[in-house]
Amino acid sequence: MHIAEIYSYFPFRLFGLSRGNLSDLVEAEFAAELELCRANPDMIRQYLDMKRAGNRVGFISDTYWDSDWLGRLLRACHPGLTWDFLYASCDHGSSKSETLFATYLSEQDIDAATSFHVGDNDKADIEGAKRHGIRPRYYPQATAQLASTFQRETALFELLCTGTPSRLDHGARTLRRVVAARSVERSPAFHLGLTVLGPVMTAFDAFVARRCEDVEGDGRQVAIGFLGRDGFLSHRIWQDLHGGTASYLEINRRVSLIASADTMQPLLDLLGKVLKIDAPTFYDMLKIMPPKVAAFFAFCPGGIASGEELAEALPGLMDPAEIVALAAGLRARLLAYLRHAVPGFDDCTDLVLADLGYSGSVQKALRRVFDLEGISIRLHGAYLMSLDDAFNDLAEIDSAAGFISDLVVTPHVKRMLIRNVALLEQACCSADGSVRDYDGGAVLREINPRPLEQVAFAGEIQAGALAFAASAGGAVRDYRLDPHAAPDVAARWCAATVARLLLLPDEDELALLGTLKHDVNLGTHALAPLLDKQFARDQITARGLSAACTAVAPPMWLAGSFAALSPSYGYLYLLFGANRLPADVFEERPCERVRVGLFRADGGATMESVTIHRNGLGELRLRVPLARTMAITMIALPLAKFAPEGLLHGVTVQHGRDVRDAAGSQDVIGIAADGLVYAGVQWHGGHYRTETEDGCLLIPVLPMTQEIAVYSIAITSLGISPK
Repeated sequence: MHIAEIYSYFPFRLFGLSRGNLSDLVEAEFAAELELCRANPDMIRQYLDMKRAGNRVGFISDTYWDSDWLGRLLRACHPGLTWDFLYASCDHGSSKSETLFATYLSEQDIDAATSFHVGDNDKADIEGAKRHGIRPRYYPQATAQLASTFQRETALFELLCTGTPSRLDHGARTLRRVVAARSVERSPAFHLGLTVLGPVMTAFDAFVARRCEDVEGDGRQVAIGFLGRDGFLSHRIWQDLHGGTASYLEINRRVSLIASADTMQPLLDLLGKVLKIDAPTFYDMLKIMPPKVAAFFAFCPGGIASGEELAEALPGLMDPAEIVALAAGLRARLLAYLRHAVPGFDDCTDLVLADLGYSGSVQKALRRVFDLEGISIRLHGAYLMSLDDAFNDLAEIDSAAGFISDLVVTPHVKRMLIRNVALLEQACCSADGSVRDYDGGAVLREINPRPLEQVAFAGEIQAGALAFAASAGGAVRDYRLDPHAAPDVAARWCAATVARLLLLPDEDELALLGTLKHDVNLGTHALAPLLDKQFARDQITARGLSAACTAVAPPMWLAGSFAALSPSYGYLYLLFGANRLPADVFEERPCERVRVGLFRADGGATMESVTIHRNGLGELRLRVPLARTMAITMIALPLAKFAPEGLLHGVTVQHGRDVRDAAGSQDVIGIAADGLVYAGVQWHGGHYRTETEDGCLLIPVLPMTQEIAVYSIAITSLGISPK
């Protein structure tokens, strides 16, 4: 079809136009083509080489622009371009997949065996040429994997970055295609760094450079520091692109908070965020062990307490003066380290701190350290992602800005991203253990508990990201691109790129990344799993979809855990995080009641009525609450009465002080399928079918750890379902 035929279907009246405006619309689209199209330097080189070799060279294109329009477009992309022939499909009413190649061979009187065709469409260019005996060369625009990634990113952009068009990105995706096509095929981890992480961190590098420019001026002496360990990759990219103009500062939240303490409160804030802690870890963190603290741990089960429990008890276990003295010593060592790591530190007026984010805890702690020591250096945060409401208490002389700020995606979306950000942190992290102290300007580190193969894996991802950053500049010049020209556009596309990786991974990425573990990095040697598929399944069974989407860590990669269940569950989690998951569609509704049998240890039994619920995915849920005083040892679920054939998704139990406490608990215990008893029921790997009218699922009751237990059963009925 010709462009004019296409626009003949345009709804002119809807926009207050008439058919006389058809040519205006065509001209407007062609103007966009002239502005956006670029000549591929590889193709230009091949074209000129063939011309110099004396070959006849021309163009054959499936396009709605006729040969006159197409010629104008080609010369606009490369002035002075000439050709021996030019074929546009709309001039001949046929595409390359049909008879256009035959027309070219006939009109040009060319032997197909001596003809050579270069194209980027496997079907039209390669198969079409082969069918007519023409030798083809395939030049793909993007791999199928990269094209799929772009499609997912576009979907994420439109879902998360509302109110802005998803089409134009100042050449960011073109740049990614070009760099990927020019790169040597290597490992999947390298490819991930090259095509996903590298573009994001290169755009972040441009953001940090702009932040530095904003701070400079008025006689200021500005220094740049990338905060370790998560700022390690950003620092390497900066060093490669800008030279040795920045410092790598190994300062973490734990060290900075303790150093900034002039009361016990910063320490209590820190401990409250620790999942589990024991006496040796407490000593590693503070380098002291008061007798009352040792006694506290001695009374804890297994010598392990939650950070929240310790934070609540600590004011009665330690003298605040001990904390103040401890902080003063660490503060002195921290400042000695900064003077060693930052050239001209004492002459510096402004220090830019670059990091992944998120609430500026290190920046705020350093401000308190500087104030306590009478240091007037201004601090300016430059964060990949920022929780912007967390900066309301920033000192007046300081500043902070996030590349992916609340102006790019909503705070609701931001918190979903940060809930799953451990994957990004592992990919950007240094191979060294976390800092624990300093000695004469040198860094003293914790052991690195991550397996060596995981450290090497992260290094391969970083190698891909560095390769992108190194290649991007040349491709930008070759194609006349400027992907960072509009910071707001770059930030939105980077948000979509990061969100796609963290929230909507594909099957290959799940297999590649799912076995990684996260270094908790709070003075412990603990590793938390990134992904736990069974955790997600048990949470959905016990608490429902929406409640499962709010589960706190671990696992650290909740989105990946949902995606491992199925792509649809992964997308539902994404919709929940984007506040687009209507509860009245996907949450549970009561549909019927059924009587279940409860058997006691003394041989007695009762029948109790429980409600069957159905959720938005058609799954059935039953919840059976038990009290310790009931002494129940077995639950009999009469499957034949309400779901004689189906899929058993899981059986779970939660404990609590009362029914509400138990039902809301995230501490969900899954009961293994082979620990259940199938009475009159055939069971094969999740699928079951009752064989008798009284076929039952028998659920052994676990030992009661609290007053109430709630047993939850999730089923998809494959037969007649309750209504």
